[in-house]
Amino acid sequence: MKSQRIQIVDLFCGCSGMGLGARRAGLDVALSVDVDPVLTSSHGANFPGERLELCDVAQLTGSDLREKAQVTIDGIIGGPPCQGFSSIGRSDPDDPRRTLLKDFFRLVSECEPSFFVMENVKGLIAKKNISELENALDLVREKYHIVGPLLLDAKDYGAATSRPRVFVFGFVEALHAKTFSSVLLQKVTDPTSVRDAISDLLGAKSASQQCDSDFDLWQLSSEVNVSPYARRLRSSNNLTTGLTCVQHKDSIIRRFSSVAPGKVDKIGRHFRLSWSGQCPTLRAGTGPERGSYQSVRPLHPSLPRVINVREGARLQGFPDWFNFHRTSWHSFRMIGNSVSPIISEKIFEAIKESVTTAFEQISEIECRQFEPMVAGRQRMMESQQEL
Repeated sequence: MKSQRIQIVDLFCGCSGMGLGARRAGLDVALSVDVDPVLTSSHGANFPGERLELCDVAQLTGSDLREKAQVTIDGIIGGPPCQGFSSIGRSDPDDPRRTLLKDFFRLVSECEPSFFVMENVKGLIAKKNISELENALDLVREKYHIVGPLLLDAKDYGAATSRPRVFVFGFVEALHAKTFSSVLLQKVTDPTSVRDAISDLLGAKSASQQCDSDFDLWQLSSEVNVSPYARRLRSSNNLTTGLTCVQHKDSIIRRFSSVAPGKVDKIGRHFRLSWSGQCPTLRAGTGPERGSYQSVRPLHPSLPRVINVREGARLQGFPDWFNFHRTSWHSFRMIGNSVSPIISEKIFEAIKESVTTAFEQISEIECRQFEPMVAGRQRMMESQQEL
């Protein structure tokens, strides 16, 4: 019988930035869940055949998740909506989305997976919000060894964007994961420059005539220097989407041309990227139900325009085959709401390594005390051999 790999459920998945990192680390996403049909609109194209459930997480029970996943759930991951905790937003204590944080941990408690990963904005650990996190964690403290909250920045794990986020990890006691923090620390690396992330996109040619899709299709040049970072994100055929640029008015072009790298346009508050630096956190903006406010995009390092969708995706760490939405507004909502797949992959590599190490160090009798991973021990060991 073909062995299975570690099975996880991705709550509040959005366009699946965190889930993509988990997949690239060798885990299987048995089920993705989100309430927003726009943010998940490309799921079928990016992950054909994989289960997506469009529903309100607050209405789900642990039994629902197990039934929909159709596998033994080894891990639950997710980033509950952050707007109610954001330091740059309203951070409204009455925002109903704040309660979804507790629903995440409620489902962890009901499903009893062997580990969990929760991500949110750093405003969650601010003095006015930290009690909500502590109260939510009370639902799982007796069953899990908690690691965090930790403030981790995507650039410290090789991304081309500075994106500090709060992460909380939990492991059943049999997988105490004593090695997890040290393994994760070993994943720290130098950040990627904007040049290494996007410079090879210059000179791309339109190839939309080659397909019937509504997406814009582009052929990247094979005659430019491609950094190791960009090479890993490029498609095998050098095709990609999302390179259509905003056509600015002449007056705006002149204004953008006067902004130096690392400086901010005084009128629109657009930050000009520097080729040698990193991109600041890309913001999501809001959906139509909350006013359809578009986020301010950074300016290209050398061209008098805002960055396009694929440039934003590269900076965030998405591969070129990954599709977003047919409109740039929704595409940037998807990117801005996502966890960088770069840091996500490093996190799940550390989880897989530390969990495997834990299984090698505990006895069979100890393993039998902790469900459900007793059933998963062999398949995790076998998955290591397959990768």
